[in-house]
Amino acid sequence: MTSVRGKISAVLNGAVGYEAGLDALTIAPPAEVDPVLIAVLHEACAALWRGGWQPVELHRVVARRGQTTHAQLVTDAVAAHLRQFPPRAVDERWLAQADALGAHVWWTGDPTYLDEIGTRWKFDRVAVLDVVLTLLAILSDLPPIEVLVPPPGTALPPRDRSGIGGSRTRRSVDSRLLDRVRALLAKAESTTYPAEAEAYTGKAQQLITRHSLDEALLVARAGDVAVVPLARRIGVDHPYEGEKAALLDAVARANRCHMVWSSELGFATVFGFDADIDAVELLHTSLLLQAHRAMAQSEPRGGKAGRARLKTFRQSFLVAFAVRIGERLASAAEVALADATRTGDGTESADAAGLLPVLASREEQVHEVMRSVFPRTVRARGSRVESREGWESGRVAADRAALHTRDASTAR
Repeated sequence: MTSVRGKISAVLNGAVGYEAGLDALTIAPPAEVDPVLIAVLHEACAALWRGGWQPVELHRVVARRGQTTHAQLVTDAVAAHLRQFPPRAVDERWLAQADALGAHVWWTGDPTYLDEIGTRWKFDRVAVLDVVLTLLAILSDLPPIEVLVPPPGTALPPRDRSGIGGSRTRRSVDSRLLDRVRALLAKAESTTYPAEAEAYTGKAQQLITRHSLDEALLVARAGDVAVVPLARRIGVDHPYEGEKAALLDAVARANRCHMVWSSELGFATVFGFDADIDAVELLHTSLLLQAHRAMAQSEPRGGKAGRARLKTFRQSFLVAFAVRIGERLASAAEVALADATRTGDGTESADAAGLLPVLASREEQVHEVMRSVFPRTVRARGSRVESREGWESGRVAADRAALHTRDASTAR
């Protein structure tokens, strides 16, 4: 057993060449190699989960750095890991991510797992061992990250849950409101009329903002409800990750959240209250779709420097779109706040005196949680704009996705 572990370690730390190590494992008896190789894989995944990685996050980063087969092995490792714990010892968010990946034990037993993988994928033994070793190399390069969701076996009873790294009382957007917001954003994404997209998106932001303000007052009045700001990691796909992250930052700020961008890992950590982070995810996804659609309609075609020109156009477009959307979202948030603090005749409402201190307190709570997780952050430099055409087109597209609140039925 030690000999097999030694061979695996030698491959991963570069003591022997990869091909030589793969050959040594291939000619060794499978009954000796396979149980150890699977144990090493499961140990590597378990160490990363204890180090802050969540199932969907690990699956995503492995798919980015490797191939689909490597990500599928991570899904199976999730299922294997969960066998050790009763459901009550696993945070509901961890279980939800496992369900989202479709993680389940489909193989008959760990000693035969690699053989069954080969049969399932129609891979020979060399190819199967190659996939596992490559995955181990990817996993060995991943650093520990902030623990935002307790790994299996460390979840606390629901009544004791609070704070980063532990579970907590969750107050997210009401499911009926979410359904209405999703329906509005789906219409904004599908319409070919900019004014309609503007109206639908604006109405969605209006609903979200009003719900968030009502929720803040409700929690403040309850007093004994343990609702705390949280952090959630949101993946940002390439290409143009930095520009897409800038759009996420603009949406986050407009919804009283803050974001830290981890470019080397391809995700952003968004800090805020659950309902606000839910809104950020929904709006960012929709606005990104609208931006890509508008960019495809306005981007230049052909030319001697077609590829380079197209790249700079897209980068500049997305930068301008994010900047302009940020401006308009901030304006919409100010309008929504003003509407929430005055009555129909323009006088100050009864809630006005209590709302502003509550929002200030929540803002400070979010900042405090962010500082506890990232005590030292560096303000990122803005992306360079090298295409005036792309910048102007992005500004125009952002204006078309503007967040006014006109009635959608009259927008056209």
